[in-house]
Amino acid sequence: MPGVGGGGWGVENQKASFGRSSYASPFPTPHPQLPIRKRLGVIGTFVWDTIYGRDPRSEPVQEWGGVTYALSGLDAALPDGWEIVPLMKVGEDLAGRARDYFGELRRLASDAALIEVPYPNNRVELRYVTSERRAERLTGGVPGWTWLGLKPLLRDLDALYINFISGFELDLETLQLLRQHFTGPIYCDLHMLVMAVQPSGLRTLQPLPNVAEWCRCFDLLQVNEEEVSAMAPDPMALAATALAAGVRCLAVTLGSRGAVYFAAPGFGQLADLNSQPALGPASGAIRTALVQAIQVDLDGDPTGCGDVWGATFFSRLLAGDNIEDAMRRAHEAAGRNVRHRGATGLSRHLRGELSFR
Repeated sequence: MPGVGGGGWGVENQKASFGRSSYASPFPTPHPQLPIRKRLGVIGTFVWDTIYGRDPRSEPVQEWGGVTYALSGLDAALPDGWEIVPLMKVGEDLAGRARDYFGELRRLASDAALIEVPYPNNRVELRYVTSERRAERLTGGVPGWTWLGLKPLLRDLDALYINFISGFELDLETLQLLRQHFTGPIYCDLHMLVMAVQPSGLRTLQPLPNVAEWCRCFDLLQVNEEEVSAMAPDPMALAATALAAGVRCLAVTLGSRGAVYFAAPGFGQLADLNSQPALGPASGAIRTALVQAIQVDLDGDPTGCGDVWGATFFSRLLAGDNIEDAMRRAHEAAGRNVRHRGATGLSRHLRGELSFR
């Protein structure tokens, strides 16, 4: 399948579909007379969804999915003074639609640029079995990042949000180089990293090798219950591995039951990263708690809830909230997402504005 490895695509082999060219200084230093804004780099993949069974009474729906849910969550929840810097590629067949979607975002950096590549964009067929279980089938394939292509784009970033929407955005070697060279906080939603692609395109769960090595690359890690099963016998075992590798907070989402977190000793909010040793375990007892979800209408649209949850959780941590307050805000945003169809207009809906969807 195209794009399942790094694909050898550096910036020199791509073209920017809008915004500044990516050939030189794609993210320049802001003008000295303008207020300095903090910059959140976002790595993920645009996906065009065809959704079956979300509402048994209606026909299949086609709309944006993938990283657009996370982008909407970030756009709605990031604190003042932060802007979104997308580090993303899009297939040439959907580049125009991706530009249209970007026009909805208020916090998009003025120098933002998607990288258009000569591959069919990722498309996913979603078939819901229950409100919280679904099968996914992938076609197309945008290539992942190489270190050569990614390194120049990290300039001037203050934090990094990674969502493995395809599972192929970064391989372990590239991610390890990123961790070595990037000093800001790194948040990861593990998502499809533990999902294989069968010849038919069906995504199926597979064990993740080198779990500790992957965990060592992140400050904050988000997984759901199914993803835990591909990494460890249970959440406690994964927490032990992750926190020993240097993760400061592991969040395990539990759907309608809420989320449980495991925090390293002394870590309660993002500012605590500065007072703890880098890339190593802190000494002391792990702190853990269940933060219960709010009640939502399960007959709504659950697509993208985990992405909105994680984007909101990290946004509120960047705003200075502690773990549990940030989780409560994430629960509220995910609950609001259930009451909205698709990602178009979602950021407005999450802010409490009319979106007409």
